[in-house]
Amino acid sequence: MQKRLTTLLAAATTAALTGGLLAATAPTAVAAPVPLGEHDADFNGDGYADLALTSSRSTVGGKANAGQVAIVYGGATKNRYATVHQDSPGVPGGVEAGDYFGADLGTGDFDNDGYDDLVTGAPGEDVGSDKDGGTAVILWGSPSGLKGGTTLKDPRPTKHDGFGSPVEAGDFNGDGKDDIALATAYGYASVDLYRGPFTRSGATGPATVHTPPIHGDGDGVLNLHSGDVDGDGKDDLIVNGYATSDNMNANYWLPGTSTGVSTARAQRLTAGIITDVGDVDHDGFADVVVGTSWDEGIAGAAKGGAVHLVHGTPDGPAYGDIQTVTQSTKGVPGASEKGDWFGAELDLGDINGDGRLDLVVGLPGEDIDGVKDAGSALVLYGAADGSGITTTGSRTLHQNSPGVPNENEKDDLFGNEVHIDDLNGDGRGDVIIGASGENSGNGAVYTLTSAASGSLTSTGGLYASTFGISTAGTPHLGINFAD
Repeated sequence: MQKRLTTLLAAATTAALTGGLLAATAPTAVAAPVPLGEHDADFNGDGYADLALTSSRSTVGGKANAGQVAIVYGGATKNRYATVHQDSPGVPGGVEAGDYFGADLGTGDFDNDGYDDLVTGAPGEDVGSDKDGGTAVILWGSPSGLKGGTTLKDPRPTKHDGFGSPVEAGDFNGDGKDDIALATAYGYASVDLYRGPFTRSGATGPATVHTPPIHGDGDGVLNLHSGDVDGDGKDDLIVNGYATSDNMNANYWLPGTSTGVSTARAQRLTAGIITDVGDVDHDGFADVVVGTSWDEGIAGAAKGGAVHLVHGTPDGPAYGDIQTVTQSTKGVPGASEKGDWFGAELDLGDINGDGRLDLVVGLPGEDIDGVKDAGSALVLYGAADGSGITTTGSRTLHQNSPGVPNENEKDDLFGNEVHIDDLNGDGRGDVIIGASGENSGNGAVYTLTSAASGSLTSTGGLYASTFGISTAGTPHLGINFAD
């Protein structure tokens, strides 16, 4: 789940969004195998997937909650680590308290130079006299990695707050160029769609504004995701917020068209803040995976949370079958309990390299052996017959599992963010899990390498010290990963 500004300000205890985005490989590089349905970002064009993760509550230069982005550059045997913030060379703006730089992240080759770029928001940025107006920046890929940046101009400054969170990228008009969708965390329930390509001088293609049927009375757009759900060759946009009609949480599917996304054909889907998109059943239509992490009593919820796989169709996902998985589903380890937050985060990718999508589900509120909110993650694999996600062979991971570093502790929130990314280029997606509560809110990230034997193991965690991030305050490293 992409963590949004309103949640960041409130508690920073639930997870942030994930979803597949478009990416490309530098012409001079040898592309690493890309797991089916995932588009791994390669910021330096070396052929290995890279990962961006947020520390948007971190203190930078003594400025609390200024925020920064941490980067893991993948490699065959060794990863490299770096950070980017608003005092980094060439990055617009400057480090200020409460900017929350890096609150949300999206990837794509926005200038078509063969290197993937990163778009990120700073929703707490003051724009002139407009307090917390927010801003969004493209950080540019290069042979040395992310370097410099360009501001995306806000078309309606002073009309809203929290611009730049959430963000999403995709090819919404099917022209082969990555586009960027930007929304606001609260106060104005609209999505600004910028058509690609983008230039480092700030030029973009045509920009349009879209207003889905969600309200902006206090809360705006909570999350954005993309994928080709109706199989027409154009990415569609999934918008999450509170429905205008009944003030209940809802996801709306906005189909891509030759001119961008359309609100005229919007379809309401099941509730749930966290989504991902991928073709789990190999029928040519991407499916929408939704996590409804709250407990029963609210629409679409189940005790301890649920995950719904909404299947795509030529007429949109509202006409597709829905598969629901909880911890009470046959074959799933554990049991459904209140406060587990099952589905608080999820991601699709090919973990075992068999050409079928697998699913990782976060349960950051799960109690393990009496340890409250230690957290866990559930791995569900793609069925051998290609029919979709199955519970057969599923496994639970936590910090007392073999191969996972450290140990279960109260309020670790292990599983608050999950991701699948092939960082070593072996054709198998590694499972990456965030624990934003680790070390009293400093946060930690665990990269579990997927072996041919099926094992998932890590030699150690990634911590604030790994990236040189200050532990003043509560940086919550890894509270959100890039799609």
